[in-house]
Amino acid sequence: MNQAMNPSTKLRDPTAETSPTRRARLAPPPSLDGKVVALMDIGKSRGAEFLDRLEGHFKSAGVATKRYRKPTNTKVAPAAVLQTIAAEAQLAVIALSD
Repeated sequence: MNQAMNPSTKLRDPTAETSPTRRARLAPPPSLDGKVVALMDIGKSRGAEFLDRLEGHFKSAGVATKRYRKPTNTKVAPAAVLQTIAAEAQLAVIALSD
């Protein structure tokens, strides 16, 4: 008998969170004046192109930006990248385009 068919077999997703951390959503700032917006490319197709266009709009509005990139789109961003973003920027846009 296939173990997956056995009613006493329990399958678990090793990536699932049993008790996810819940945080209240932060209110957006009233203005972007003096703020730095992090633009993060997650390595998906055309993400950089999307961020290039977005960065142009931010710059024409006088908003400072900094670019970041995950080493690969198949893994979560390294803690060091996230810490750098948190230290250098107040807002973030993450490219999720395909």
